[in-house]
Amino acid sequence: MDIIRRLSEELSIKEWQVKNTIELIDSGNTIPFIARYRKEATGNLDDTTLRNFYERLTYLRNLLSKRKK
Repeated sequence: MDIIRRLSEELSIKEWQVKNTIELIDSGNTIPFIARYRKEATGNLDDTTLRNFYERLTYLRNLLSKRKK
């Protein structure tokens, strides 16, 4: 499963936005911080989209880790 492609399709955003947002989240940035101060990196994704993104990313990562076991 390609998480980047899947999130891009499900949320109707570009793959570069998905990659950049994952990098920001993995670097320890919070959703409110990303929404307010990293608009240029995410392509102006709003707070609601970022929260949905984070929830879906967490779900897909958990699903992948369970499949690997």
